Amino acid sequence: MAMAFYYFDASALVKRYVSELGSLWVNRIIDEVDADGLNTNHVYLSRVSQTEGAAAFSILERTGRISQRTRDLVYSRLTGELNSLFRIIEVAPATFQQAAELTQRHPLKAYDAVQLAVALEVHNLLNQHSIALTFVSGDSTLLKAAQAEGLATDNPFNHS
Repeated sequence: MAMAFYYFDASALVKRYVSELGSLWVNRIIDEVDADGLNTNHVYLSRVSQTEGAAAFSILERTGRISQRTRDLVYSRLTGELNSLFRIIEVAPATFQQAAELTQRHPLKAYDAVQLAVALEVHNLLNQHSIALTFVSGDSTLLKAAQAEGLATDNPFNHS
């Protein structure tokens, strides 16, 4: 198994906790281990995904897609796994400036621009070591912007 590097936005992350199209693929990426039991894939997240994930769970509960009990369980699971399964990238002040600039080039919402700015930072760091990063999102507008910025992309909705 070859090691792969991914950046998940919140739409991809939520699929870890709420069963929907693409969830099996997302979980396979996160849970894949080698013969020694070590994760073969590295999944990067922006710290803002914690807030976006929590908000998504609440929206799903308010709209009747999940129960309040399920919302509480998946929120607790996200909180418990955040620092153990994922490589969390804190958002620096300069990242907000880059995100603002991205909104001038692409039709992005604020948090989507922050997600893309953080992913570009990770991409640039990994690229110095000739390591490829795949940006994963279920948002077609965000994926188009990521592609325009030179990132390889994948959409969980394309994996049933």
